[in-house]
Amino acid sequence: MNKTSLIALTAVQGACALFFVLDILLTIFGARTSPLSWKVRELLEIGAAVGLILGATLGMIALRTAMRERAVAEESLRVVRTAFQDHLQDKFGAWGLTGAERDVALFSLKGLSVSEIASVRDTSEGTVKAQSNAIYRKAGVNGRAQLMSLFIEDLMLED
Repeated sequence: MNKTSLIALTAVQGACALFFVLDILLTIFGARTSPLSWKVRELLEIGAAVGLILGATLGMIALRTAMRERAVAEESLRVVRTAFQDHLQDKFGAWGLTGAERDVALFSLKGLSVSEIASVRDTSEGTVKAQSNAIYRKAGVNGRAQLMSLFIEDLMLED
């Protein structure tokens, strides 16, 4: 269901609800100047009720469609995340990174600072710096930015 249809649907539902509310208010305050014939009144109420039912039904269809599309998008994201994790592990393996170096490389790619990595890994900043230098040497880069760019390039490559 497109945006225009949803806007039109909302407008119809609003008009139908407004009819019922105004009818009640006009009756309560006695503001109606001439009474409607019962046939006209019944037809208006039936039309408004059908509009509300139609709106609720189409709203449920739109919700179900949106939920289905969200599930597809979440599955696609899960597949991409898994593929990227596999890609990371393949690169780390090709570079011959140790387990500790893999952790440091991953935290670096996530944007953690040396002190944050040291804190998370419960080690000294000097150790993290030494492991980072070993990672850069094995990956053939000069620093964190170039390490990150290796993976960004891989994501941007066209088949």
